[in-house]
Parts: sequence; C-alpha cells; structure tokens
Amino acid sequence: MHQRLLESYPASSDRYDEMLSADGRLRPHWRTLIDQLENLSPEMLRRRASEVREAIASDGVTYNVYADPKGANRPWELDLLPHIVSADDWQFLAKAVAQRARLMNAVLADLYGEQSLLSEGLLPPALVFGQHGYLMPCHGIKPPGGVHLHAYAIDLARSADGTWWVVSDRTQGPSGTGYALQNRQIMSRAMPEALRDMHVQSPHGYFHTLRAMLTQLAPANGEMPLIVLLTPGPYNETYSEHAFLAHTLGFPLVEGVDLTVRGDQVFLKTLNGLRRVHAILRRMDDDYCDPLELRADSALGIPGLTQAARLGNVLVANSLGSGVLESTALHGFLPAISERLLGEPLALPAVASWWCGEKPALDYTLEHLDDLVIVPAFSSMRMQPVFGHAVTGAARRRLIESLQLQPHAYAAQEWVRLSQAPVMSRSGDYGLMGRTISLRVFAVADGHGGYQVMPGGLTRVASRQRRDVVSMQQGGTTKDVWVLRENEPGPAELMPDDVVDTVNGTQIRSTVDVSSHSGENLFWMGRYSERVKNLARLLRTTLQYTMDGQSESRGILGSVSWICSQLGVLMPKSDPRPTITGLQQSLQAAVIDPSAPVSVATQVRQLAHAAYQVREHLSLDNWHALTKMPAMVQERISTPTGAQHALGNVIDACSGLAGHALDDMTRDAGWQFLMVGRHIERMVNMATLFDNFLRLPPARQTAALSWLLESASSIVTYRVRYRRTPEWLPVLHLLVFDASNPHGMAYQFRMLQQYLADIAQQLGLLSMTIPSHLAGQLEAMNLADFAHGSPTMEEANARLAQLMRDAVGGGAMLSDDLSRHYFTPLTAPVSQGV
Repeated sequence: MHQRLLESYPASSDRYDEMLSADGRLRPHWRTLIDQLENLSPEMLRRRASEVREAIASDGVTYNVYADPKGANRPWELDLLPHIVSADDWQFLAKAVAQRARLMNAVLADLYGEQSLLSEGLLPPALVFGQHGYLMPCHGIKPPGGVHLHAYAIDLARSADGTWWVVSDRTQGPSGTGYALQNRQIMSRAMPEALRDMHVQSPHGYFHTLRAMLTQLAPANGEMPLIVLLTPGPYNETYSEHAFLAHTLGFPLVEGVDLTVRGDQVFLKTLNGLRRVHAILRRMDDDYCDPLELRADSALGIPGLTQAARLGNVLVANSLGSGVLESTALHGFLPAISERLLGEPLALPAVASWWCGEKPALDYTLEHLDDLVIVPAFSSMRMQPVFGHAVTGAARRRLIESLQLQPHAYAAQEWVRLSQAPVMSRSGDYGLMGRTISLRVFAVADGHGGYQVMPGGLTRVASRQRRDVVSMQQGGTTKDVWVLRENEPGPAELMPDDVVDTVNGTQIRSTVDVSSHSGENLFWMGRYSERVKNLARLLRTTLQYTMDGQSESRGILGSVSWICSQLGVLMPKSDPRPTITGLQQSLQAAVIDPSAPVSVATQVRQLAHAAYQVREHLSLDNWHALTKMPAMVQERISTPTGAQHALGNVIDACSGLAGHALDDMTRDAGWQFLMVGRHIERMVNMATLFDNFLRLPPARQTAALSWLLESASSIVTYRVRYRRTPEWLPVLHLLVFDASNPHGMAYQFRMLQQYLADIAQQLGLLSMTIPSHLAGQLEAMNLADFAHGSPTMEEANARLAQLMRDAVGGGAMLSDDLSRHYFTPLTAPVSQGV
C-alpha cells in the first residue's frame, strides 16, 4: 500500500518529516490523501497540477519580484499537495498563537504608553529606541478599543524532534491571508474529494471576524463606517493579494493619493467628492504612512494621518509603530515579559536568540558561530540570513568585523533544520520530492480582548538550492494548509454565517463610493480596451488584403499603407510603395512589438495596467478575459496567418470584456466613466481614421471603401442593408451620419451626451457641451453635398474633415475636463459640512 507515490520519496534522517514518521511509516492524518492520490494515474495527477497553474494564471494571482527574469508580475506558485496539520497539533498551535498575539498587543500598549517594560529592565532601551521600527511620534496614541495589533502573523518551523518554534513575528501589515484564501479556493477545485473526506476546516471565519472587528472599533459615531484597504500601489510585491482582499472584504482599495486629511479627519477622494474614512486596514510599512510626522521622503503616505489617529478620528490597523515588534532580537526577552504582562508562561518557544547588542550575547555568538544563523536585528535592515558554518575565509573575517563594529544591528539564532514535506514533482511520473517548509499562521483580534486564529495559513516551500531559507523572493513556492477537525463537522459548521456589517440595524445601499483614482483607471480601461480592439481590427483587415491574391486588393495597398503610416502603425520611414512581404512583416511587428508606441502588445500592456488597479471592481469572468490577452501577443509570430489568428483572439477577448462590462458591472459612477472612456476612444479612432481617408483622391477612396468598412467593424451591417458593392454615399451615411450604427460618429456623439448627462445628474459639477456641439455640426451637413461630381463636394469634404479634427480635439478636452472635475477632487459635498 502507498508504494507508487512513496517509493521515490527521499526520507530525511536529520529533519522532521511532515508525512512520514521516524520509522518511515505514513502518519495517520496523511493516509486519506495518499490513498486518493494512489488511485490517480500520472496523467490525472499531471492534469490536476496543470489545472492549478491555469487557475492561478486566469485568476491573475502574482507575487511581484523586482528585476525578476520571469517579469515583474511573477505568477504565484502553488503545489498540488497540501500541508496537512493534525487536529492535535492544531489545538496546541491555535491556543499558543492566540496567546502570543495577546502578548504582542500588550507589549505595544506598554511601549507606546507607560513603558514599564523599559523601566523595569525587561527590555533594553537601546533595543527599542535604537531601531527605526519605534516611532516616537506615535507615543501616547490610544487606538479605539485599546487594540494596537488588529492582525498578526507568525512564521513557524518544526525542529527534528517535532517541536514547533517561532522564527519571526509579523506585526506591521502581515501579508499572506489573501494568498491563503486563494490557495484554498484553487485547491477546492483541484482536490474537492480530499477536502470533503478529510473534513478540512474552512479559513473563511477569519475574514468575517476581521470585517466585524474593524466595523465595531471604527470611530463612526453611529454612521455606517467606511473602511478602506491602503496599498503602496501596483508595484508592491503583494499587490495582487491587496486587490483580492479588498474584493473579498468589500473595502475600497486605495493608495495614499486617494486619501486626504482635513480638520484632523481622513477623507477618501471619491467621484462624488470627499467622504469620511473611519478605518484604514493598511498594507503599507509604518514610516511610509505619514510624510508629515514619520518619513518626510515618503510619496506613498497621507500627510496628517498620525494626528488623525492621535485624536481618535480614524482607526489604523495595525497601529502605527507596530513594526517595532518585528525585531528578532526581542525573542529572548519575551518569556519574562509574558510572565509580567499576562501572568502566564509563553506557550510557543522562539528559536534560541541572542541580541548581539549585549556583550555576553556577542561573545557567545563569536564563540559558537558555526552553530548559529546571523540575522538582522531590525526589520528595516535588508539582509539575508547568514549561516555561520557556511562562511569561511575572508567572508568569515568580514562577518566577524561587522559583528564587532555594529553589534546592536545583529542577532544570532540557533540553526534549526527546517522540517520537510512532500511536493509534487513535475517530471514525467509525477512522483513526490522532499522540500523544507515554513508555516505562517494568522490571528485576528475579535474586538473583545482575544484573538481568533485562522484554521489554516500559508506554507512556504524552499527552493532546492536554499534548503534552510524559505523565501518567495528567492524562488520559493507555497502550499495550502489543511487543518483537520477532531470530529466530523455538524451542518452548522459546513458554511459559516456571514457577518452583517451594520451599526444601527440593516444598512441597505444602492450605490458604492468609487475613489477618484479608481474612476480614472476605469475611464482609461475603457479607452484602452477600445484602442486594443480598434487597432487589432485594423491590422487584421489590412493583413487580409495583403494575403488576397486579387488585383483589386493589391491595388489599394498603397493607400492602405499610407493611412496606417499616418496612424502610427507603420514606421514613418516605410517605403511609400512597400512590397507585400515588407508590409506583412511590418504589420506583424505591430502585433507583438512591446517597444513600439503603436502596437497591440503595447496597448494590451496599458490596458492590463489600468485594469490591475481596479481589480476589486471586476468580476472573475471579467478578470479572466483580461488576463488571457497578454499571452496572445507575447509569442513570436512568423506568418501573416499566425498574426491573423492572434488578432482574432484579441478581438474576441475584447468583445468578451465589453460584454462582461455590460452584463456584470453595476451601473455606478465607475461604470459610467468606463463607458465614457470607451465612447471617447471610439469617437477619436473613427475621426482619425476618417480624416486620413478623406485625404485620399476620390478614385482611391472608392477602391478602399470595403477596407474602410471592415476596419470600422461595419461591413456586415452594410451588406445586410444594401446588398451591393460599397458606394461612397451609403458608406459615408453608415459611418458618420447614422445614429443607429454603434461604430459610427453620430452614435458616439449621442451616447457621450447621454452618459455625460447621467454623470452630471449623479455627481454634479459637470457642464460639457462638446458632444452636443459636435452633433450640431454634423446635423447641419447635407449628405447630398458629398456626392462625387457635386459642385459642393470639395467644400463638404473640407467641413467634414474639420469636424473629424474637432472630434479628436474634443476627445482630448473631454479627458482633461473629466480629470479636472472628478479624478483629483479637493472638495467635499455640502451635506458633509466640510
């Protein structure tokens, strides 16, 4: 039994194995999973592992790594095998982690309050005041409910005898809860039978408690509290998680520029003006949060936030200055502090640690260097752990000199051999391999003095090259954590009840506060989605004409290539009479060249950037349509047929994106700006295309009418309506004058008037006459004046060309006006009295 999977699994004699006991037998809590995996063929295992990777890609789960060869947005990596924790193990861990969270909260309250730990000698003052983590401006701040530590995470490792040890504490804005939930959602699709049969506990209760606690503690004074999630922005390594958490919790995802302090209160800049913020769940480091009092060179924070928190006008979770407890040098002092503050021994031991700032500890470190790991004493230091036994020669001498010159900056920890767990090999047989792991567990304050520990967490897996260093930045992967129940769950436990975030009874809202930043990105998402689609259709149509052997198609290529060149699609120095092959190569480059200012790849990247910043506003289907697009134009395209295939996929994806926007998104202010962006872009694109088309001689215009209709996505409408070869006046009517054609100019004028009127009615302030002015000019024109041979044709064409140029300029003016009125608001609605 269990032979196929386990026969290649390497046993470890010097490390604890999570799956196998010391005698090589399968641990009881692993049997159900291994039994099920044994019944799966290598091909079925390969398929399930592939489904995990595809789910990560389609959900857009990333961990950003700077200067990573895989790209900045590196896909999150999740192993098919979970990390299974027995019910007995978890019973101990949950209590111990909750106790440590209570202790950490009490230490923060003391350090920023009475400071009795310092006066009684339980903590060296140099260890506290000598680091950047302690923020003097935050001394005396009393957060609502006395809770400094709202969310807590702890990194654990298991030694060879099976003992759990604390490796580090995460107290600023601990990351990983969103990734843990995403891991579970993906695994519930890949391994549903095992999750069900093993009675794995759900992590959802953590998020319900977090939302309820913030709602309860927020200083809302009877109002429905507005809680936001503060992120450093899209370039942060865990931004993907920030967006997912905001979507899960229902909080607006904001950056520092979205918030402002007025009258010692924090406000969110929304499309409706300023709205009071009552609580901030932050994922930004302490000192970056306020450039006024904490770090003057921060461009990420909110000036005045510290004073607002000091006066109790806003809840900041975790409290500013909580990062002081992330120092590994504190570990050795916590057992005595626990006895002093909690009156009980510390249940979960930390890895034996010595702060080198104390001479006896420094002497011990130098004497036992081979048995220790040198780590930074403070979280602000950027330094990788140094294993004493691995440092020799000149490097060892430099390390000793550094310890002697700046002993306070270093701590030494006992070298603990991390436990190992099985991971699924990606080789042909999909067997098991052993990798060392570290477990991150999360706790959340319940608002009543206690902490609830998430039944699960995030297991990080070391890369093969660094067995004792578990780091996502160094190529590590992750596992879902399955915490088993002692007994089979009852019906009430299968689906946790949601927590209703109310203050005085049920609060029903029909609108949502959209931040100015989100409104701007939704606007540009609309523009770029149209820009991608328009360019892809233009390229596909033109490529088809280069592949058509008919003389009529070949005859218009000179005109078509000139128009493309005017639109910036072809290089300005292109041969005015290019060869078919040269034109095809240039068009293919316009599909995949990411360095070209006008290419599908460039526009897709811009679209993804705008969408990435408003991810919490998008449905999963909407997001899937977006995440699939970059791959469509990243592969090398060597033939016109391959380019057409890629362009067809892009057009289909854009159509799906437009459909999701119409079917899935609530018609709030953000949606209005998305639609305005789409119609402005469609208007500008058609105006630019038609303006250049009008510059062709009449004979060349007639020859290229079919190309124009196809590029404007109107060829089918024309054929159904007229059932004959394209002619100038019907084409002109359909593309410019016909208000029922969704790709025509008149339709864009009408829709812009409608959406801008809706925005003005919903948000106020706006008075834009550009669309109605353009529509008035169009209505004043007579279609018969454009007939070939008519004495008025030349003048009519000139007026129409000027209207096209006015429409392009009008699009730019509309964008500027929207930005000035809504995307950087500095005033609050009168009803708020600010």
